[in-house]
Amino acid sequence: MTKGNNYITPQEAQQLIAEQRAILVDVREHDEFAREHVAGSVSLPLSGIHANDIARLQGSAIILTCRSGMRTGTACQQIALQHRGDTFVMQGGLDAWKKSEFPLVVNKSAPLEMTRQVHLVAGLLVLLGIILGNLVHPAYFGISAFVGIGLTFAGATGFCGMARLLALAPWNRVASG
Repeated sequence: MTKGNNYITPQEAQQLIAEQRAILVDVREHDEFAREHVAGSVSLPLSGIHANDIARLQGSAIILTCRSGMRTGTACQQIALQHRGDTFVMQGGLDAWKKSEFPLVVNKSAPLEMTRQVHLVAGLLVLLGIILGNLVHPAYFGISAFVGIGLTFAGATGFCGMARLLALAPWNRVASG
């Protein structure tokens, strides 16, 4: 039984999956998975993974992946302790899978990942505060300060008010039907 961070290449992962000897488990968030993922992979975001999610995968080896391999490297030990079969981490994650030119399911109509949306809006608001603070009135520097405080709070608590607001935006609403 394999326990710990056992890295395999995308080529080795693809072979195990093709031979139906392993299941690819994508630990990125649902919005990231919706935008692009490996066909047949299972979405189990690290932010909400539970023991019963791992129990559903018993009887097969699992290969963990994320975008670059960093999230899976840190979570592998935790998941491996709950999983009775072999547990692997795909080196380089989805980025390495793409470099190997293996096929992906891509949905370009899916909204940008929430993290990227927060980065874009926060960056634009900081720039706006700096520009307006220099050109109009120094009080506009408060916009940049407010964003900085919000990001610091999000980092310290795990709650991001900007992400909550962006989730309500029309482009992030799940289409019904």
